[in-house]
Order: sequence, then structure tokens, then C-alpha cells
Amino acid sequence: MGLLEFDKLPINTLVGADWKTFKAATAGKEVDKGFKNKYFLTKAICRILSSLQPLENSRYQKIADKPMETDPLFILGHWRSGTTFVHNVFSCDKHFGYNTTYQTVFPNLMLFGQPFFKKNMAFLMPDKRPTDNMELKVDLPQEEEFALANMMPYTYYNFWFYPKHMLEYCDRYLLFNDIPEGELKVFKDTFRKLIRISLHNTNGTQFLSKNPPHTGRVKTLVEMFPNAKFIYLKRNPYTVFESTRSFFTNTIQPLRLQDITPQQIEDNLVEVYKRLFYKFEEEKHLIPEGNLIEVKFEDFEQNAFDMTQEIYKSLNLSGFEESRGNIEAYLGKKKGYKKNKYQYDARTVEIVEKNWHMALEQWGYAL
Repeated sequence: MGLLEFDKLPINTLVGADWKTFKAATAGKEVDKGFKNKYFLTKAICRILSSLQPLENSRYQKIADKPMETDPLFILGHWRSGTTFVHNVFSCDKHFGYNTTYQTVFPNLMLFGQPFFKKNMAFLMPDKRPTDNMELKVDLPQEEEFALANMMPYTYYNFWFYPKHMLEYCDRYLLFNDIPEGELKVFKDTFRKLIRISLHNTNGTQFLSKNPPHTGRVKTLVEMFPNAKFIYLKRNPYTVFESTRSFFTNTIQPLRLQDITPQQIEDNLVEVYKRLFYKFEEEKHLIPEGNLIEVKFEDFEQNAFDMTQEIYKSLNLSGFEESRGNIEAYLGKKKGYKKNKYQYDARTVEIVEKNWHMALEQWGYAL
């Protein structure tokens, strides 16, 4: 177990941002009373660590022009739709490279100083995610949005720090609605940089992305990577509602710099789910035929090995036979894993049926 309790961390993940990103992401944003100390301590540590940026930049230049051999494989889906489990299964295939947990916090200290900072991070962090008991280690695969949030200011995950602006961040940086061309270019350049560093760090030849925010960016991703492959996960909306509410409410505690009530969190997540659902439905036709497979997580969970093999075949991915043993070993280890259980009370059913009826009906989850 880590030295500090997750919800009592005296800093937030912006400690790993470069100084330019920190200043831009926090400019003009109100820090509420009770979070001043966290803000100033985070700012001070970020400023100190940013002094190492020139060393990192000089090392990045050695791989900056290295071409990507294959377009990425993207695992999409709303938060709590099973993306982490699927990500872990596919990461058993060693030809994939990915963003690590360490990289989410310190994406600017990947090529210089990683051994030192990784050791300290491992000492402080818990062994399991506080929200769902999933294993948590510095080198395990992790979604890349937190890393992007520390590499540029134009990211949806700024809402963790400034939750009062959640829907504003949703429209501009989750769905890319009316995002200025200059900011979109920064996103593309930064994401390509993250991918190159991730592949270098994990010795992969194809980037494996698991990042729920990418679900709203299909148009941009296809423009960047015309032959990218996509797995879209669907899960029972009643379960997703209960799980996301718990996940957001708990995860935001050590990160936020503003007050927000549980009811406000719930209202926001209900609205974001709708916007994300419709955005994906609007843009998924842009994915070339044969490059997208939609999967119910319940089906995957029930028979993960066979479903993984089917996904490889459907998307014409290489590497399954070479990775068969690693996948079987991982799934065997997961047999004893205890998931959180959710019971749907009348209020949950009412909220989901009123607001997410489109997913219930289209995916066949209606009670």
C-alpha cells in the first residue's frame, strides 16, 4: 500500500505538467477556499520539475522523427464500460506499446529521470485503484488523457481540477465542437509525441490506446491515422451510471481545486454520457469498413479469450498466436478478481431510462 491515502494527497497530478501547460491550464480559473495549499504546493513542485524539461526535450529529438510502423488500435467507450480490462488483455501482446501509469503523471520525465521518479511514485501510490480494486502499478498500461493534460492545456481532463467548467471542457475538448484550429493542431502534435515516447518506452511497434475521451474524437483520429483500428465497448447503462458516479465522485477528491457537490457531479455525468453517445454515433461511419468492431462488455467478460481472438480476426490484427500464452496466463490470474456489485434502485432506473433511453434501446439493455 502507498504511503499516503488516495483522497488525502497534498498535491494533484498537475505536478507533472510542463510549466507552460500548467500556466495555461490554470490561467483565469478560480481556486476555491480550502484548496489554496494544494494549488500552491502543486505549482511549486511543478515549477521545480519543469527545470528538467530542456534535458527531456534534447533526448526526445533523437526519436522525434521516427516513423510509426502501424496506425494505433483504439479502445473506445464511456468510462466504466470495461475499457481497462480489455486494455490489459490486449497489452499482453508485446508488439503493442502503451502509455503507462507513471507516464500519466510524469509524461515530461520519460526520457530523463524516469528510474528515480518512478521509484518514488511507486512508494507513494496504492497497490489497487481505490475505485474498483483493479491492480495499480507504475508500469501497467493506463489511459493517456491524464498524460495529455500534463503536456498541453487543451484537454477534457482539466475538469478534474476545475469541475465547475466540466461541460465547457466537454464541448470543446471532449467532442472537439468548435475547437480552434490552432488548439486542434497542438492536440495532434502532442498526441503524436506521446505515442512516440510510449512506443519507445515499452518497446512496442503499434500503439494501443485506451482512452474514453477519444470516443468523442473519431473524426480527428481517423484524419490523423487513416488505417487505425477501433474497438467500441458497450455496457449496461444502469451499471455504467452507478459505476461512473462512484468513480467520478471518489477520483475527483484529491484532484479538484474547486467545490462541487455529488449532485452536480451526477448531473454532469448524465449530460456528458448523452453527448458522447451521440457524437460517436454521428462520426463512426468515418471509420473505414473492417476497422471497427462494437462489443458488449458482458459478452467479452463472459468469454474473454475467445472474444479477444474474434476481435483480432475481425480487425485483421497480427500477433494473437504469439501472445496466446500471455493472454491465457493473464486471464487465469484474473479469475479470482472481485468486481464491485451494483444494485439498481428505483432512482437509478428512473434517471437512466429518462436520460439514456437511446442506449438502452439501441443496445438491447432495456428492462
